[in-house]
Amino acid sequence: MHFNQNDYEVVDRELLYQGVFRMARYLIKHRLFDGGWSELFSRELMERYSASAVLPYDPKTDRVILIEQFRPGAISNPVGPWLLEIPAGVITGKETPEQVAHHEAQEEAGCILQELIPIYEFYVSPGGSNEYLNLYCGRVDSSNIHGVHGLDHEHENILVHNVTYDQAILKLNNGEIKTTPAIIALLWLQLNRDKLRTAWK
Repeated sequence: MHFNQNDYEVVDRELLYQGVFRMARYLIKHRLFDGGWSELFSRELMERYSASAVLPYDPKTDRVILIEQFRPGAISNPVGPWLLEIPAGVITGKETPEQVAHHEAQEEAGCILQELIPIYEFYVSPGGSNEYLNLYCGRVDSSNIHGVHGLDHEHENILVHNVTYDQAILKLNNGEIKTTPAIIALLWLQLNRDKLRTAWK
């Protein structure tokens, strides 16, 4: 059995909060796997733009570019709310997902992407948010990528980590990387590194 857009109904949507994000309460019913329809139920949903994220990788030197910045959602993290990530940004409709990946890599890490390949597209946390992420790997020349980046008017203070592939995977395996896009991208790189280095000679 495969359900589609005809198998649910949004009876009501109430806007609870409007800021950088929106919070809305939905009144929904949908078809059930064992037949019939569910009762009406409510769900609160954080509504936000879709986003792009990119793992910058240098196939010649086998180096990975990670970034580190303050994240308020990680305030409860015992080691502090500065997280290792990969460049990412929202898609506002003015740019394609690929264009966002390019400009965020340059803005947040000083990376010029020479080539871009898609990894996956996925919902980040569909139980409570409609955010959809386009994840890429981008080819870079890592020889001069370093420093602190970000936009002052967005209160960004982003430190670049230019590390070897082995160092990146060690950070992943040690639990130092706690953001979903970076984890997925590095796991993908583990599976595709040899093929990627051959293709990007």
